[in-house]
Amino acid sequence: MADEAVSRHRRRMPFSALVLFVLAGLCLVPALLCFAGEGARLHPALSDPMAGLAFLVSAIALAGSGAFPLVLSRLARRDGE
Repeated sequence: MADEAVSRHRRRMPFSALVLFVLAGLCLVPALLCFAGEGARLHPALSDPMAGLAFLVSAIALAGSGAFPLVLSRLARRDGE
Protein backbone atom coordinates (compact mmCIF):
# COMPACT_ATOMS: atom_id res chain seq x y z
CA MET A 1 0.00 0.00 0.00
CA ALA A 2 2.85 2.40 0.75
CA ASP A 3 4.33 1.81 -2.70
CA GLU A 4 0.99 2.64 -4.28
CA ALA A 5 0.82 5.94 -2.42
CA VAL A 6 4.35 6.85 -3.52
CA SER A 7 3.60 6.02 -7.15
CA ARG A 8 0.55 8.29 -7.08
CA HIS A 9 2.69 11.23 -6.03
CA ARG A 10 5.36 10.48 -8.62
CA ARG A 11 3.45 11.33 -11.76
CA ARG A 12 5.61 11.69 -14.80
CA MET A 13 5.21 14.22 -17.53
CA PRO A 14 4.81 12.71 -21.02
CA PHE A 15 8.00 12.87 -23.08
CA SER A 16 6.31 14.74 -25.92
CA ALA A 17 5.10 17.45 -23.54
CA LEU A 18 8.57 17.78 -22.04
CA VAL A 19 10.17 18.14 -25.48
CA LEU A 20 7.65 20.77 -26.56
CA PHE A 21 8.09 22.78 -23.35
CA VAL A 22 11.88 22.70 -23.75
CA LEU A 23 11.57 23.87 -27.36
CA ALA A 24 9.26 26.68 -26.22
CA GLY A 25 11.89 27.78 -23.73
CA LEU A 26 14.54 27.69 -26.41
CA CYS A 27 12.38 29.88 -28.65
CA LEU A 28 12.08 32.44 -25.89
CA VAL A 29 15.84 33.07 -25.81
CA PRO A 30 16.14 34.58 -29.32
CA ALA A 31 12.80 36.35 -28.83
CA LEU A 32 14.14 38.15 -25.79
CA LEU A 33 17.40 38.90 -27.58
CA CYS A 34 15.54 40.39 -30.54
CA PHE A 35 13.32 42.50 -28.30
CA ALA A 36 16.41 43.74 -26.47
CA GLY A 37 17.94 44.82 -29.78
CA GLU A 38 20.70 42.20 -29.75
CA GLY A 39 19.28 40.03 -32.56
CA ALA A 40 21.92 41.25 -35.02
CA ARG A 41 24.50 39.24 -33.07
CA LEU A 42 22.66 36.07 -34.08
CA HIS A 43 21.89 36.98 -37.68
CA PRO A 44 21.60 40.27 -39.62
CA ALA A 45 17.97 39.53 -40.49
CA LEU A 46 17.13 39.58 -36.76
CA SER A 47 18.30 43.16 -36.23
CA ASP A 48 14.69 44.41 -36.27
CA PRO A 49 13.18 44.16 -32.75
CA MET A 50 9.91 42.93 -34.25
CA ALA A 51 11.70 39.85 -35.57
CA GLY A 52 11.38 38.56 -32.03
CA LEU A 53 7.62 38.44 -32.50
CA ALA A 54 7.93 35.33 -34.70
CA PHE A 55 9.98 33.60 -32.00
CA LEU A 56 7.52 34.66 -29.32
CA VAL A 57 4.53 33.35 -31.26
CA SER A 58 6.40 30.10 -31.90
CA ALA A 59 7.17 29.74 -28.20
CA ILE A 60 3.52 30.26 -27.27
CA ALA A 61 2.39 27.77 -29.92
CA LEU A 62 4.91 25.16 -28.74
CA ALA A 63 3.86 25.58 -25.11
CA GLY A 64 0.21 25.27 -26.10
CA SER A 65 0.98 22.15 -28.10
CA GLY A 66 2.85 20.72 -25.12
CA ALA A 67 -0.20 21.21 -22.94
CA PHE A 68 -2.29 18.77 -24.99
CA PRO A 69 -0.36 15.56 -24.17
CA LEU A 70 -0.08 16.71 -20.56
CA VAL A 71 -3.83 17.21 -20.22
CA LEU A 72 -4.61 13.99 -22.09
CA SER A 73 -2.34 11.96 -19.81
CA ARG A 74 -3.97 13.47 -16.73
CA LEU A 75 -7.42 12.68 -18.09
CA ALA A 76 -6.39 9.11 -18.92
CA ARG A 77 -4.93 8.68 -15.42
CA ARG A 78 -8.15 10.04 -13.89
CA ASP A 79 -10.22 7.56 -15.93
CA GLY A 80 -7.99 4.72 -14.77
CA GLU A 81 -8.58 5.44 -11.08
